[in-house]
Amino acid sequence: MLTYSFENIRSESMYEHLYQCIKQDILQKKLRSGEKLPSKRAFAKNLGVSTITVESAYAQLVAEGFLYTLPKRGYYVCDLEREEPVLPPRPAAPPAREPARRTYWADFVGSSVARDMFPFSVWVKLLRDVTAGEDETALLTDTSAGGIRQLRQAISDHLYQFRGMTIDPEQIVVGAGTEYLYSVLIQLLGRQWGYAVEDPGYLRLSKIYEKNDVQTHHIPMDQYGIIPEKLEESGAEILHITPSHHFPTGIVMPVSRRYEFLSWASKGENRYIIEDDYDCEFRLAGRPIPTLQSIDVMEKVIYINTFSKSLAPAFRISYLVLPKHLVTRFYDTLGFYSGTVSCLEQMTLARFLSEGYFEKHINRMRNHYRGVRDKLLAALRQSPLAGGVKISAEQAGLHFLMELDTQRADEDILRDAEAQDIRISFVSQYYFTQENRRPHVLVMNYSGLEEEKIDQAVARLCRAIDGENSP
Repeated sequence: MLTYSFENIRSESMYEHLYQCIKQDILQKKLRSGEKLPSKRAFAKNLGVSTITVESAYAQLVAEGFLYTLPKRGYYVCDLEREEPVLPPRPAAPPAREPARRTYWADFVGSSVARDMFPFSVWVKLLRDVTAGEDETALLTDTSAGGIRQLRQAISDHLYQFRGMTIDPEQIVVGAGTEYLYSVLIQLLGRQWGYAVEDPGYLRLSKIYEKNDVQTHHIPMDQYGIIPEKLEESGAEILHITPSHHFPTGIVMPVSRRYEFLSWASKGENRYIIEDDYDCEFRLAGRPIPTLQSIDVMEKVIYINTFSKSLAPAFRISYLVLPKHLVTRFYDTLGFYSGTVSCLEQMTLARFLSEGYFEKHINRMRNHYRGVRDKLLAALRQSPLAGGVKISAEQAGLHFLMELDTQRADEDILRDAEAQDIRISFVSQYYFTQENRRPHVLVMNYSGLEEEKIDQAVARLCRAIDGENSP
């Protein structure tokens, strides 16, 4: 009969020790396929252990496929040498990975914030204050779909002071970035309606709408914004526009056109206007342009903005301002969602706004960007391009337009800019309808441009426009 020693048991239980001993004998073929093991009672008596110990060890070995039982006959060793089914070879595939983003020597497209411009010390101080001073339960509790009350109140106060908007905190919905909030609006307003967007415009917005299975209409523009007649012809019910500073053209929509769209929205129960007010804080001359929401008396405008532009792209905190009659619908239909921004971040941002740090930060950033813009414009005026370009829309937002006097195709200049290790974009790249494209107009985004590189960046840009390939 099988015999095992229990003298050297460490921390494992007796049944685990017995299980391991039998398992090793099976794997080492000391116990062969089909061999019968002793009965539980006889085995326990021989080993000097309880029947339960043997029964537990046998049960584990049966569960793992080392033993099998036959009714009223006992336990037997399984055949571990059966041939496994032959599976076809898996085709070779490259390892899954996220494509690497290229880093350019100078970037006139991407948005970023210089490290020394973000008030890290202030943010860390506020973060510590929140961690030490706020109720621990509140910090660890799941937030509502709309966001915490403190941040919504702080945003409401900020909008009143900076944009002249009188908003109840309950109208505000906080979310992790505008892209997330776009999908929230689609669920709130419905997928059955057509959504109209500007052409040219923010192409990622079109992709978001299309991926959310809504019909997207790309409406052409004139010098004042979307053409109202073309909007009416499209049959769209939802209009998404950037009236205070259009990207990429820089158009500021006049008040007469704004009232036309408010009139359009009032003619249909399901018609709404989504007012995207991104980078409104960075108008570098004159007063901020009043929002469309602030002149809406029919509750047809949904206002959306983000802190990603004003703080840093890594801050995925954005917000909606819903008309009052949509607030109840939001919580009735979408209130089951959890908040998408942590309480800690929301409370820290609330203090950053309410204690005046945001206003100081924006003023500092305006001065910084004004300096970068002025230095870039000066470098362009002193460059070989000076007599052959027309600059416009340089007073609002973080980009301006530069129309080139050239016969070269935009695609050729883009290729030569790549060779110069600079990243540029043309207005023509932001059109959905290709026949309406406006060629030879560069979109000069300077938010991510390093001041000390400006002169050399302009020199490289000149070479790319002239067709020189060597950096």
